[in-house]
This record gives sequence, structure tokens and C-alpha cells, in this order.
Amino acid sequence: MNIAKSALERFLRYAAIDTQSEEGVEERYPSTEKQLVLARLLADELKALGLKEVQIDRYGYLTATLEENLPAAAPLPPVLGLLAHLDTYPGVSGKDVKPIVHRYQGGEIRLPALPDDPISPRDNPDLERYRGQEIVTSDGSTLLGADDKAGIAAIMTLLERLTSDKSIPHPRLRIAFTPDEEVGNGTKFFDVKAFGAQVAYTVDGGGVGEVEDETFCADSAIVTIGGIDVHPGYAKGKMVNAVRLAAAFINELPWTNIPETTEGRQDYLHAYQISGNVSRATITILVRSFTEEGLRDMESVLEDARRKLLRLEPRATIDIEIKQSYRNMKYILDQHPQVVAYAEEAVRRVGLEPVRRAIRGGTDGARLSFQGLPTPNLSAGGYNFHSPKEWLAVPALAKAVETLEQLMRVWVEKGTTGR
Repeated sequence: MNIAKSALERFLRYAAIDTQSEEGVEERYPSTEKQLVLARLLADELKALGLKEVQIDRYGYLTATLEENLPAAAPLPPVLGLLAHLDTYPGVSGKDVKPIVHRYQGGEIRLPALPDDPISPRDNPDLERYRGQEIVTSDGSTLLGADDKAGIAAIMTLLERLTSDKSIPHPRLRIAFTPDEEVGNGTKFFDVKAFGAQVAYTVDGGGVGEVEDETFCADSAIVTIGGIDVHPGYAKGKMVNAVRLAAAFINELPWTNIPETTEGRQDYLHAYQISGNVSRATITILVRSFTEEGLRDMESVLEDARRKLLRLEPRATIDIEIKQSYRNMKYILDQHPQVVAYAEEAVRRVGLEPVRRAIRGGTDGARLSFQGLPTPNLSAGGYNFHSPKEWLAVPALAKAVETLEQLMRVWVEKGTTGR
């Protein structure tokens, strides 16, 4: 079996299906029906591979089982879960994706729809490691969808390999493809107990050889500003403009703690939605820190801005509602060190040096970990997620499949539980 060829063919097939989720949808789940188009295709493929218990539940979660193939007398490793998400980022079009497979020879990669804005080695230093090899992009009019269809392709290719070569030892596997991860609802209705895994991995990371065991602690802040509307021709001394106060509130956020100026383990406040009118305006702000203490510090900045604006305009009302999103999964994964250690061992077995990273973003694994299912995140070979300049390195995708295979072997060799 040619792993790279099989994984690429699967990815190209999945990338052609528009699966964007939709922000702010409360009345239905998944947020978009089109995610189920991919779920149904994958269900058919899972059945064709011989997996059991293939089902799509009423929330759009696709799950399936591959039974272990170990000798009857062998100690049993834990049930292992592998997860990836069906949806793509709603902020950039995922409709009519036209993947282009390049044989990269160095230099810039020019996209037909972005002729003046190429993918450059200056901004993408990892390009050089794939010189002479295949790289996939969109045509620049859409995102590519490697986040997370590369993860889906890696898992499906692994399953193809395991079902076609029975000599590869593996534990009992539970597979899950989830909707609405990109809008923060990937595990909203996920039943960890029914899933039945004891350890899991999301395959939703960028690059190659990365093992991500840490995420932000994350909250959302909803700032609601109440004003007073009167005719602008007679507004002196009477009007309180909620729109202007919203702009002033955002300007109070420190430039040193916004996504555009932070990296690594630095905290940020990200005002990413604003709407309203003179009477009422709403700002939605992401609050991110790797510690709960840092979250409180960032939220105190919002409170300071509120107090300052109310001193300037005491007739206004400013309310801040904090909603918890997720917490740093490292708090849980540190209690299960073998889960990350075995992933790093699998990376070494495919000839790479593992890169332990903290994710400056969210992952289903954060919530799953706090629901009792330790779930770090693994690479799937993509770069520039959420962008028309997203790209996928085919060799890195193949390494993701190989890493998953070795992960099976490591758990069989070292992870017995006697269940």
C-alpha cells in the first residue's frame, strides 16, 4: 500500500465537499446540514473497510469501531480513540474548493486567484523541507480544508492499512468524526461514556511530528453597551452613542495583548465581533491565557475599561458577561504522562524528533480531557490554517499515518490495562 498516494487521494475527495460550520447558530446542531454530506460518505467508507458499529447520531457525530486483533491470551491495552472534525472554518469560503497538487521546486507558490499574494518561503520556512515533493493548495479563492480533512484522511488511511494488513497489531479502536469544532461546539453533545475509549488523540494539528499537550484556558466576553438615542440634529447633551462607546472600549484594550502582537505563551484579548446602533452595541471578545490566573488578569483589563468609560459617560450602561469555553488540557494530561510519552515514542519510530507544542487555539481534546478522556493532539501535515494560502505537505500527511500506526504498536507493547 502506498500510504502517501492513498492519503492524498482521500484528502482530495474530502476537500471537494463544502463542510463549513456557521457561527452563532443555536437552534440546530450541527450548525450546517452540509457537514453531514461528508459524514455520510465517511460512514459508507468505514462500512466498506469492515468497521463495526458505524453510526451517525442525531447530533451528527459519526462513530465506528475496529476490534483489536491481539492474541486471546495477550494483555489488553486500553480502548483507543481517534478523532478529527468534519467542519471547516466559517470565516473563509470552503465552497467549490479546487485543490492544486504542486511538485514544489523552491521559491514562491503562486495561486491563480491570488496572483499578487503568493505563498512565500519567507513566511513559510517549512516549505524548504518539502523541496522536490508534493504540496497541495487551493486556487486561492477558498481555504483548502486541511483543517481538518487532512486529519480525517490520515485516520481513514490508517484504517485502510489496518484492515488490509492484519499483521499490524492494534488495540480496540473507537473512531469519531465530529461537527462544529471550528465554532467551539465540537463536543457540545459528545457522549464520552458511550464512546467508550479510555485514551484518545485528535488528529488536528499542523506541521509534522508535533505532539500538542497544552491549550489556552479560554473564555469569551460579551460586552453589552446601552446608550440613549435621539435625533442627531438635537442630540447635544442628550445622546449617548453606544457605537462610539464600543469603539472606545476596544481602543482601551492594550496593543501588547492582542493576537497581532503576541506569540508563544503570551496572553491575548481578541475583539472579533461588533454590532449594534446608538441605543445598544455588543462586542464579542476572546480571552486567552495558558493559566486560569492569566485569564483573570485579562478579564480585569476589561473591567478596568468598563469603569473608565463609565466615568467618562455615566449615563451609559456597560455589562460584561464572561462565558467559559475550555481550560488548558495540560492540567489533565499531566496526570496521564504516558499518553503524551507514547505519542512522542511513535513520532521517533517514524524517524522524526517529536516537537512538544502548546496550541494557541482550541481543540476538541481540551474539553474531552476535562470530561474524563485524556486527549492530546497530533499533526496532520497542514500549514496556514483558516487562510486562502493554506497548504498541505503530502509527505507530512503520510508521516501522520505512519505515526498513528506506530502509536498503535506502542500502546500494544506498553499500555496494557488488563481490562
